This record gives sequence, structure tokens and C-alpha cells, in this order.
Amino acid sequence: MGSTTALLTRRRAGALTALLAALVAYGAGAEHLPGLPSGLDVAFHSAVVFPAFAAAIWIALPLARAGNRVLLASAAVVGVAALTLTLLDVDSAANVAKLACYALVGFWFLTLFEELWWIALVAVLVPWVDIWSVASGPTEYVVEQRPGLFERISVAFPNPGETATVNIGPPDILFFALFLAAADRFALRVMWTWLGMAGFLAGTLVLVWTWDGIAGLPALPAVCLGFLIPNADLLWRNVRDVRSRATSLE
Repeated sequence: MGSTTALLTRRRAGALTALLAALVAYGAGAEHLPGLPSGLDVAFHSAVVFPAFAAAIWIALPLARAGNRVLLASAAVVGVAALTLTLLDVDSAANVAKLACYALVGFWFLTLFEELWWIALVAVLVPWVDIWSVASGPTEYVVEQRPGLFERISVAFPNPGETATVNIGPPDILFFALFLAAADRFALRVMWTWLGMAGFLAGTLVLVWTWDGIAGLPALPAVCLGFLIPNADLLWRNVRDVRSRATSLE
């Protein structure tokens, strides 16, 4: 863990520690806060809760530059901590630990990609897999038939004044971290990538609320669009460069 934390400046490490502590405190006390009217609670999630959780990944972004073994070991340690905290019924801390674990796995996943166009291809293909999974695949089975399992492994966004939560699955956090780290590594538009992914995720929540009766929508299309749209010209330029190099070798 020391090798990863050393990548953070003192200011950044302090900001990350403070934000994670605030997220734990919010998770522990959310049900005791005043409730919000329907519609306003969605706005609160979209403008405050989602961005706060996503900001933790932004601040931790330099950790993505650690080696793959360090990232895997760090993710394993945090994952064990999340499991331990869950068993001890410290749910708010376990929730933040799960967020950290999935983000670290996303950072590690980037080490498997050598070319930017590989990332772009994943961003184009993954949404269709997620749509199928949510509609009639593994995600649909887990959410409908094993809701307790989904709640245990997902990251929860508590509603003020309620025990109910909005939940996002591990792949959504993993790919959010992967694409943000890819934007940083390949000199894309990091800030706009973060804003795009967080904004489209918030928009997905609004759609779930608008289409009453729908239990949930796939989140990965929002994450992928948030990566692809702000960087479309840079990604296309990379694809053309790769094609040019391949043609010159023929």
C-alpha cells in the first residue's frame, strides 16, 4: 500500500482521506437526515451524491500509475477490508471500501491494454453486453432472483431520510475507473471524461425515476458514452494513425 499512496501528493492524499471519511459519515447518517420530496431526491443524487463518490476516483487517479502487482495487491487488501467491515455490520465503511476496491481493479485493468484503440473498442462493445445482461442475462437474474447478493456486492448511494439506496454494480465502477485512467495515460481530456461519465450516470438515474415501474437501467452505456463523446476526435485520430502504420508495413 505504501507504493500506491506515495503516488499521491500530500494535498491530494489529504483531500481523498477527507472525502472518503465524509462518504462514510454520510452513509452512516443518511437515514437520520430530513427526507426529500420525490424528484428533489433524484436531483440531490444527481448533483451531490453521485459526483461525490465519483470525485473519490478522480482524486485517486495518480494511483493508476502504480505497477500491476501493486494495484492487484492493494485491491485485494481493500477487498478483504470491505468483506470484514460487512461481517462486522459497519456498512457505511464497507460501502466506501467496495468503491475503492472496484476502482483499484479498474486501474489495474488498464495495465492489460497497450493501445488506446483497444480501450475505444471496449467502450464501443461493452454497452451492448451490459444492455443484454440487464435485460435478460446475469445482471437481470441477480437483481430479480438474488437481490440480496446484488446489494452485498454493489456500491450503495443512500437516500436522505430513508433506508433505501440507489445501487451501482461493480462493473460500472470498474469501467468508470478504467476509462478515467485511460484518459490520463493516453493524454485525452481527463476533466471532460470525468464530467461526461458522471453526467451520463446522473442522467441514467433521472431516466429510471422518469420511467416509473422500471427497476433499473444499464449504467455502462452512460459510462462508455461519457468516455467516447468528449474524446471522439482524439480516438478517431488514434485509429487512423494505427491504420496508417499498418498500411505502411504492408
